[in-house]
Amino acid sequence: MSHSDDSNDSKVPVVCDLTGATDTLAERMAEFRALFTQSLLRRSHTSEGIRFCFRADPGLEDWVRDLAAREKACCAFFTFTVTASGEEVWWDAGVIDDEMARQVLAEFYRLPDTLPDTLPDGPPGTVSLPVR
Repeated sequence: MSHSDDSNDSKVPVVCDLTGATDTLAERMAEFRALFTQSLLRRSHTSEGIRFCFRADPGLEDWVRDLAAREKACCAFFTFTVTASGEEVWWDAGVIDDEMARQVLAEFYRLPDTLPDTLPDGPPGTVSLPVR
Protein backbone atom coordinates (compact mmCIF):
# COMPACT_ATOMS: atom_id res chain seq x y z
CA MET A 1 0.00 0.00 0.00
CA SER A 2 2.98 2.32 -0.06
CA HIS A 3 5.32 3.39 -2.78
CA SER A 4 8.97 3.81 -2.08
CA ASP A 5 12.00 3.51 -4.32
CA ASP A 6 14.00 6.07 -2.38
CA SER A 7 16.28 5.18 0.50
CA ASN A 8 15.85 8.77 1.70
CA ASP A 9 12.22 8.14 2.76
CA SER A 10 13.15 8.60 6.41
CA LYS A 11 14.25 12.16 5.61
CA VAL A 12 10.88 13.16 4.13
CA PRO A 13 8.69 14.62 6.89
CA VAL A 14 5.14 13.33 7.14
CA VAL A 15 3.56 16.76 7.31
CA CYS A 16 1.41 18.89 5.06
CA ASP A 17 2.42 22.53 5.06
CA LEU A 18 0.30 25.10 3.23
CA THR A 19 2.56 28.01 4.20
CA GLY A 20 3.56 28.77 0.61
CA ALA A 21 0.19 27.88 -0.94
CA THR A 22 -1.97 30.43 -2.70
CA ASP A 23 -5.13 28.89 -1.26
CA THR A 24 -6.29 28.19 2.30
CA LEU A 25 -7.08 24.80 3.74
CA ALA A 26 -10.82 25.57 3.48
CA GLU A 27 -10.44 26.57 -0.18
CA ARG A 28 -8.44 23.41 -0.94
CA MET A 29 -11.00 21.18 0.74
CA ALA A 30 -13.82 22.97 -1.10
CA GLU A 31 -11.97 22.26 -4.34
CA PHE A 32 -11.68 18.58 -3.46
CA ARG A 33 -15.39 18.52 -2.61
CA ALA A 34 -16.26 20.08 -5.99
CA LEU A 35 -13.97 17.66 -7.86
CA PHE A 36 -15.38 14.59 -6.12
CA THR A 37 -18.99 15.76 -6.45
CA GLN A 38 -18.71 16.65 -10.14
CA SER A 39 -16.54 13.88 -11.53
CA LEU A 40 -15.58 11.02 -9.18
CA LEU A 41 -16.68 7.67 -10.63
CA ARG A 42 -15.02 5.31 -8.15
CA ARG A 43 -11.89 4.71 -6.11
CA SER A 44 -9.82 1.64 -5.42
CA HIS A 45 -6.73 0.37 -3.68
CA THR A 46 -3.77 -0.45 -5.90
CA SER A 47 -0.48 -2.25 -5.32
CA GLU A 48 1.18 1.16 -4.88
CA GLY A 49 -1.54 2.94 -2.89
CA ILE A 50 -4.89 4.26 -4.08
CA ARG A 51 -6.61 5.42 -7.26
CA PHE A 52 -9.38 7.95 -7.80
CA CYS A 53 -11.14 7.49 -11.15
CA PHE A 54 -12.86 10.55 -12.60
CA ARG A 55 -15.07 11.10 -15.61
CA ALA A 56 -12.87 12.77 -18.26
CA ASP A 57 -14.92 15.94 -18.58
CA PRO A 58 -13.40 18.82 -20.60
CA GLY A 59 -10.58 20.39 -18.59
CA LEU A 60 -10.72 17.72 -15.89
CA GLU A 61 -7.28 16.23 -16.58
CA ASP A 62 -5.64 19.66 -16.29
CA TRP A 63 -7.59 20.39 -13.08
CA VAL A 64 -6.51 17.10 -11.49
CA ARG A 65 -2.88 17.60 -12.57
CA ASP A 66 -2.88 21.10 -11.08
CA LEU A 67 -4.47 19.95 -7.81
CA ALA A 68 -2.07 17.00 -7.54
CA ALA A 69 0.91 19.33 -8.07
CA ARG A 70 -0.34 21.67 -5.34
CA GLU A 71 -0.89 18.73 -2.99
CA LYS A 72 2.62 17.41 -3.67
CA ALA A 73 4.04 20.88 -2.96
CA CYS A 74 2.58 20.86 0.55
CA CYS A 75 2.76 17.10 1.26
CA ALA A 76 6.16 15.89 0.03
CA PHE A 77 5.68 12.35 1.37
CA PHE A 78 3.04 11.65 -1.31
CA THR A 79 3.69 10.45 -4.86
CA PHE A 80 1.04 11.31 -7.44
CA THR A 81 0.51 10.17 -11.01
CA VAL A 82 -2.32 11.47 -13.19
CA THR A 83 -3.20 9.44 -16.29
CA ALA A 84 -5.85 9.93 -18.96
CA SER A 85 -7.34 6.56 -19.88
CA GLY A 86 -10.11 6.66 -22.46
CA GLU A 87 -13.16 8.29 -20.89
CA GLU A 88 -11.48 8.49 -17.47
CA VAL A 89 -8.76 10.36 -15.62
CA TRP A 90 -6.94 8.34 -12.96
CA TRP A 91 -5.25 9.97 -9.98
CA ASP A 92 -2.91 7.45 -8.36
CA ALA A 93 -1.48 8.26 -4.95
CA GLY A 94 1.17 6.53 -2.88
CA VAL A 95 3.31 7.46 0.09
CA ILE A 96 6.75 6.84 1.51
CA ASP A 97 7.34 3.71 3.59
CA ASP A 98 6.14 5.10 6.91
CA GLU A 99 3.21 4.07 9.13
CA MET A 100 1.96 7.64 9.68
CA ALA A 101 2.17 8.30 5.92
CA ARG A 102 0.10 5.16 5.27
CA GLN A 103 -2.50 6.42 7.76
CA VAL A 104 -2.67 9.77 5.95
CA LEU A 105 -3.05 7.91 2.64
CA ALA A 106 -5.97 5.96 4.14
CA GLU A 107 -7.55 9.26 5.20
CA PHE A 108 -7.00 10.65 1.69
CA TYR A 109 -8.83 7.60 0.31
CA ARG A 110 -11.78 8.35 2.63
CA LEU A 111 -11.82 12.05 1.73
CA PRO A 112 -14.85 11.86 -0.59
CA ASP A 113 -16.88 10.49 2.35
CA THR A 114 -15.46 12.65 5.11
CA LEU A 115 -15.50 16.18 3.66
CA PRO A 116 -18.05 18.24 5.58
CA ASP A 117 -20.58 20.35 3.68
CA THR A 118 -18.98 23.48 5.11
CA LEU A 119 -15.46 24.08 6.33
CA PRO A 120 -14.21 26.77 8.67
CA ASP A 121 -11.67 29.06 7.07
CA GLY A 122 -8.51 29.18 9.08
CA PRO A 123 -5.11 30.78 8.58
CA PRO A 124 -2.74 29.14 6.13
CA GLY A 125 0.08 27.19 7.68
CA THR A 126 0.93 23.69 8.79
CA VAL A 127 -2.07 21.43 8.40
CA SER A 128 -2.86 18.73 10.89
CA LEU A 129 -4.51 15.90 9.00
CA PRO A 130 -7.09 13.86 10.90
CA VAL A 131 -6.06 10.24 11.24
CA ARG A 132 -8.57 7.64 12.38
